[in-house]
Amino acid sequence: MAEQVEAAAEEEGKKPKSNLIKIILAVVGLIVVIAGTVVGTLFAAGFFKPKPATLTAEERIQLGLEAAPGGGGQGDGKDGKGKDGKPEKMAKKSPDAQKFDFNYHQMDRDFLVNLTGSKRVMSLQVAVMTRYDQRVIDNLKKHEFALRSVMMDVMRQSTEADLAKPEFRVELGKKLRDAMNTKLESFEDFGGVEEVFFTSFIVQ
Repeated sequence: MAEQVEAAAEEEGKKPKSNLIKIILAVVGLIVVIAGTVVGTLFAAGFFKPKPATLTAEERIQLGLEAAPGGGGQGDGKDGKGKDGKPEKMAKKSPDAQKFDFNYHQMDRDFLVNLTGSKRVMSLQVAVMTRYDQRVIDNLKKHEFALRSVMMDVMRQSTEADLAKPEFRVELGKKLRDAMNTKLESFEDFGGVEEVFFTSFIVQ
């Protein structure tokens, strides 16, 4: 009889421990199920997939993923140099990859020349525009004396009759641009002058 009482007491002592273990296992199992559900949902939503790197328009052009606007002028390498080491067009920091930055340079001194077959004098101030990089401006400054000489030769060919033409200034600007590019190409293998502007135009 005493042995039965002891066995019953022993059995009663084991029950709380058994219940506690069951509760712990149930909680751990619930946590595992919740964690698995969260991870599975994130995986299905693509949370763990590597995000693609975002490239700028200029980088896409350099990597050949996108054509350069205008069919050329953009550098092929990653070292900031254009094709064959020539200057490259400077893309604007803008979502619109079709636009390029404009660089302007005002020639320091006025141009003073006589018109052909006339006593009249033409006095001009000239500025140039390029969409290529700073090297074009540096070349303009470096070869300024040679450029002034060829520019003045072009200006001297103008006559009083030419001045009467409505398109005279536009034509003169194009002639100066071409003469400057030819001279720059003879020194640097690249011109880069795209437009010539007159900031002052006086004939006396």
